[in-house]
Amino acid sequence: MKYISTRGGMAALTFSDILLEGLAPDGGLAVPESLPQVSEQTLESWRGLPYADLAFEVLSLFATDIPADDLRRLTRAAYTQQIFNSEDIVPLRPLNGGLSLLGLSEGPTLAFKDMAMQFLGQVFEYVLAKRGTTLNIVGATSGDTGSAAEYALRGKQGVAVFMLSPQGRMSAFQRAQMYSLQDENIHNIAVRGVFDEAQDIVKALAGDLAFKSKYRLGAVNSINWARIAAQVVYYFHGWLRATSKPGQQVSFAVPSGNFGNILSGHIARSMGLPIRRLVLATNENNVLEEFFRSGVYRPRPAEQTYATSSPSMDISRASNFERFVFDLVGRDAGRVKELWAAVARDGSFDLSDLKPEFESRYGFVSGASSHDDRLATIRSVYEETGVLIDPHTADGVKVAREFVESGVPMLVLETALPAKFSETIEEALGRPATPPGNLADLESLPQRVQTMDCDQASVRRYIEANAKV
Repeated sequence: MKYISTRGGMAALTFSDILLEGLAPDGGLAVPESLPQVSEQTLESWRGLPYADLAFEVLSLFATDIPADDLRRLTRAAYTQQIFNSEDIVPLRPLNGGLSLLGLSEGPTLAFKDMAMQFLGQVFEYVLAKRGTTLNIVGATSGDTGSAAEYALRGKQGVAVFMLSPQGRMSAFQRAQMYSLQDENIHNIAVRGVFDEAQDIVKALAGDLAFKSKYRLGAVNSINWARIAAQVVYYFHGWLRATSKPGQQVSFAVPSGNFGNILSGHIARSMGLPIRRLVLATNENNVLEEFFRSGVYRPRPAEQTYATSSPSMDISRASNFERFVFDLVGRDAGRVKELWAAVARDGSFDLSDLKPEFESRYGFVSGASSHDDRLATIRSVYEETGVLIDPHTADGVKVAREFVESGVPMLVLETALPAKFSETIEEALGRPATPPGNLADLESLPQRVQTMDCDQASVRRYIEANAKV
């Protein structure tokens, strides 16, 4: 399996190469030359596999340069009951009205990002040791990616993490999760701006090829294909748990900000998993919902990006969207370059001529949720089922309800536990969400963070002074 860039300017590379590469040298994103296909017979043979072994089967289709015994060891180290506090790793819980909750938030940071990040922590250390080199991860987070990356990579040999976050734009619990880490290889940087501006800095540094090479910069957010591949696993797991016979269709509803989570569903569907619909749910920052509704992609500037009560989705320029558009335009790298040049020049592009294919060919439908919607959804789910969901998952449930079909299980991807957003839970139910016992005092711990202006030069100087070389 070799990987190319969505913009056509990268020689074909192995999985381990793109793991360390992050953003492609031409500014595009790494994608497989062709997607592996999973037959109905193979899919049925995976029924009953423990999550770690299912992860091995799926990831072995993408990481063909890692020996099977080594890859199996990595997945079994990443997905344990001790790490995920659940024998199933990803439990499936029935809600009501044809919906079930795919529990992706049992990991150490209580968010779905742990599902991929725990594997990345293992495979980064493995590949770096094999190659005798180091890596400096530079990323941006709107809330969950940062803590999941830091918890997976804290204390790992050969890796330092520089994580940018928007000052004052995350919940108190999210900040405490990241900033309370005292490990020497973890560097938190709070920038005075919004997530999209922080992400722009990360992309600019990755696009400076001399700086990237000198300081061996890598990426751990969903720019990195390994994240996407590891997330594909739980779509297969969810399907296997929700069905009992070959070919049975399942729909997935996915709260979406940066498009990485639902992109993994698109990849799984393209590999042959019988997915009926991929239901994309946004908050008030509904750039992606607007695209799937109208065919026009119109990212918004920072001043038009709302601060909402589902803050991890407060994103107006979805980094992973380019990978889907690459497929949508027939994997035409030249066309992708033109489209992103149009965004830079005109602020948008129009693919409304392809709109009929969004659902008929790719299964995508979409909807948006507001603050009042998520409060009402949190309240109704709790009153009807006793299950407490976080605000992002509530966005998913609200939109999922609009697309339930008789006989087709609708799996809503849980993105975080409610304790991470206790203020909103209290507004919805009149009482705060209780964090797990081992995290009850998290917000009182000392915090270690550098605050700086949201400009590339400041971040560059900090990396130069603290990089692992």
